[in-house]
Amino acid sequence: MKDDVGRAADILRAGGLVAFPTETVYGLGADASSATAVARLYAVKGRPADHPVIVHFAGAERAFEWTRSAPGAAQALAAKFWPGPLTLVLKRSARAADFVTGAEDSIGIRVPAHPVAHALLEAFGDGVAAPSANRFGRVSPTTAAHVRADLGGDVDLVLEGGPSEVGIESTIVDLSRGAAVLLRPGRISKEALEAALGAPVALRDESAPRHPGGLERHYAPATPVRLVPPHALDREIAKLGARAAVLAFSRPDERVEYWLRMPRDAEGYARKLYGALRELDAARCDAILVEAPPQEPAWQAVLDRLQRAASGG
Repeated sequence: MKDDVGRAADILRAGGLVAFPTETVYGLGADASSATAVARLYAVKGRPADHPVIVHFAGAERAFEWTRSAPGAAQALAAKFWPGPLTLVLKRSARAADFVTGAEDSIGIRVPAHPVAHALLEAFGDGVAAPSANRFGRVSPTTAAHVRADLGGDVDLVLEGGPSEVGIESTIVDLSRGAAVLLRPGRISKEALEAALGAPVALRDESAPRHPGGLERHYAPATPVRLVPPHALDREIAKLGARAAVLAFSRPDERVEYWLRMPRDAEGYARKLYGALRELDAARCDAILVEAPPQEPAWQAVLDRLQRAASGG
């Protein structure tokens, strides 16, 4: 693995693309200071040019060099949750160019916890722009096999790191406008953020900066997804029968050929979510019916991903 990490760092320095594991999902990495490398990253993903990417670092000190300032709230959250599945949005410094921030005056920074990601970032020595390693808007990858299936030869190297432990993207907190605002829910909950800050965290408003995962439709399989209340699942299955694939908490229904039973705890569900959506998508049914999870704080991040996957489905 050490040789692979060294080769990956060399590829990044040469302007290439490297997919690597993080604890959230696999990222598609490019040198964040290279306009050419980042342009290739956007082209491979099919990502809109005005949609910012998160820049990853080996440690907080280097990460904050890409920001104009690191206020007390940022320092507190970094001390509590880095390395880990938290992205901070702060005013950008001159290090962060328009091509990596989508021309926003802010930048998203993160210090991932996965040992392979940390080794790569240490070896490279600076910021790596790394959105999820899949085509834009589709289901994020949580294994190296997912990356290869999505991107094929468009990526120069895929580093192996096993299945992603968290399974959904990082929590994003905006601190670029003063008080903390939750832009995207993730493993680190709003309640945990408030406990670390000793202050309330607001929810996203209309003036929030553009950010990853902020579009109405995202994380979506090719097969239309329908989010169905538990009491309505039987009725929807009756309409579609064998033409439905189902993601549910309950035991399989004999009318449905493709049925995946999910964990009843939010973290376990999140860990399996994207792999399950990919598996059901491959069945090529008319629709994927998803039994809606509980409307509880612990499920906020899972609900966010499912609602976006189902938008327009």
